[in-house]
Amino acid sequence: MIKQYKFLFLAVLLSCQSTTQKPRQSGQEISGEIIIFHAGSLSVPFQQIAKAFEAENPVMKVLLESAGSVASARKISDLKKPCDIMASSDYKVIEELLIPEYTGWHIPFASNEMVIAFNDQSTGGEEITSNNWPELLGRDDVFFGRADPNADPCGYRTVMTFQLAGEHYKIPELEQKLSSKDQKYIRPKEVDLLALLEISEIDYIFIYKSVAVQHKLKYLELPQEINLANPALDEHYRKAVVRINSDKPGQTIEMTGESMIYSATIPDSAPNRKAAEAFMEFLLEKDKGMKIMEQCGQRSVVSAPNRYFANLPPSLKRFAQDFTK
Repeated sequence: MIKQYKFLFLAVLLSCQSTTQKPRQSGQEISGEIIIFHAGSLSVPFQQIAKAFEAENPVMKVLLESAGSVASARKISDLKKPCDIMASSDYKVIEELLIPEYTGWHIPFASNEMVIAFNDQSTGGEEITSNNWPELLGRDDVFFGRADPNADPCGYRTVMTFQLAGEHYKIPELEQKLSSKDQKYIRPKEVDLLALLEISEIDYIFIYKSVAVQHKLKYLELPQEINLANPALDEHYRKAVVRINSDKPGQTIEMTGESMIYSATIPDSAPNRKAAEAFMEFLLEKDKGMKIMEQCGQRSVVSAPNRYFANLPPSLKRFAQDFTK
């Protein structure tokens, strides 16, 4: 059963809270490389954050490796690849695949929402609305892409969107119809779909709002009952359930709908732990990493209550609240 977080109801209210910040002595006590596995939707902000961190810490080199969050977690659990930080687009990926064997904690840091992105060449782009998109995307002359549910949270969140939309628009067969359509345009992560949209191989993609904003795409905002953005609707979102492949052969994991919470952790096997903690501090600082995240279209949820508070590195506890208090 998926572990639920009470902080999800508080995330939006807490997102603007600042933390008491103690300036870090840049460039001291840390050196070498930091290996970061991160969700594809974090590519743009993490490139900017890494550049800013390296400017403040000239002796450091940040190595970024983008993949679907599920695939990133399995690089640690299955392939045993060295990793200093794993940043997931869904905190549940860390809880299901990495805790407690590979890490004992994670820190939520940002939120997002599902949208349908398109461009000037998209068939039906001038007529698509929040009411008619299920019918328009079902047409034979319209093609859409989505991420692989077994590799990327955006993939299973897209299927959840189909499920919630079926109820919202009172179209019982909508999930089955959309899930069976255009399967050749399923890709390992949502950012892999951008090139297909650019060359008009497809007309629409189900993607995170932040990615659409970063790439200056047109996008259709979906009703809150569908877009997985509002923590107050988590009970409703939990009606959507998708099963994905487990890291154990023949087994699956049940992923339940919830408002989107991005989270990050440092694996127990991190080769450069001290530097990883320094990067995490930089990422979570309101006027540093989180400023860049918000500029890239993702709202901060730093300072949320954390059930793993006792396991957090001492330097990172100021970015969370004790869940038990």
